[in-house]
Amino acid sequence: MISGSLLREARRRAALSQADLAGRTSTTQSAIARIEGGRTVPTLERLIRLVRACGFDIDLRLVAHDSHEMTIVEGNLRLDPEERVAKMLAFSAIARQEEAAPLT
Repeated sequence: MISGSLLREARRRAALSQADLAGRTSTTQSAIARIEGGRTVPTLERLIRLVRACGFDIDLRLVAHDSHEMTIVEGNLRLDPEERVAKMLAFSAIARQEEAAPLT
């Protein structure tokens, strides 16, 4: 589904219809629609070719994996609803105090 969303975003930013993009890439409008709808997953090479036809590029790079946020999510999922609300309210109170604090 990510590839479909990327392609749709590139096509819309380029102000192209699915038919326009299909014409630029020697494919069909229905093939573009299947990719954008997540019914077909293109190879990386094909996705890059389609996005480039829209005038954009995909920047791929390796970065260190950071699981910190997922650890927080998993911890919150172990809480019952009342504990989640209490935690959110406590965080909200801290955030309000920080907003009210004068800048130094």
